[in-house]
Amino acid sequence: MSVSADALRAWLMHALESMPAHEDTLRELDAALGDGDLGITVRKGSAAVVDAFAALPPGASIADMLLAAGKAFSTANPSTFAALVGGGALAGAKVAAGKDALTKTDALAIGRAIAARIAERGKAQPGDKTVLDALVPSLDTLEASDGDAPALLAAMIDTAAREVSASAALQSRRGRAAWVQERSIGHPDPGASAYLLFLQALLAGCP
Repeated sequence: MSVSADALRAWLMHALESMPAHEDTLRELDAALGDGDLGITVRKGSAAVVDAFAALPPGASIADMLLAAGKAFSTANPSTFAALVGGGALAGAKVAAGKDALTKTDALAIGRAIAARIAERGKAQPGDKTVLDALVPSLDTLEASDGDAPALLAAMIDTAAREVSASAALQSRRGRAAWVQERSIGHPDPGASAYLLFLQALLAGCP
């Protein structure tokens, strides 16, 4: 697996352009556990990243893309999820320095950096019922799997979907969702659900 920076940008833009269609679903999931703003965050953040990518010159590096994405997503809508994802993208940019193509090894390193920054800033870990419950296991699957991009994404999606389903049985421990305490049990985590939808969008548009 190796994707040039320009091809990766086009691929990501295609996936992000499909995310606003999930606004209502994510709003409803988030309303059960928080203030219901995740749908707006994903819609505005995705659109902002698409615009930021379109403004980059041809040949922009993967680090340039992640920097642009982090800044755009974090400022598009003031929310905790936006800040965490934006900060994660900025952390990913540091490990992507000098890369003009994405390999499986690069994708894994970027994903691990994103997860670590989200865990640090959110003071969370897998099991706290956050996006990390789907993100970290899917990265473990990526590390253990072989194949082309569609096969790798399909394996990650299977893992993330399983973890999103399992997260419904957990009690939320971080963020606004923790305020509802035991009433959070029975609802899948909205952030993890958004991540799963993004993986599915990536697979649908896989070059």
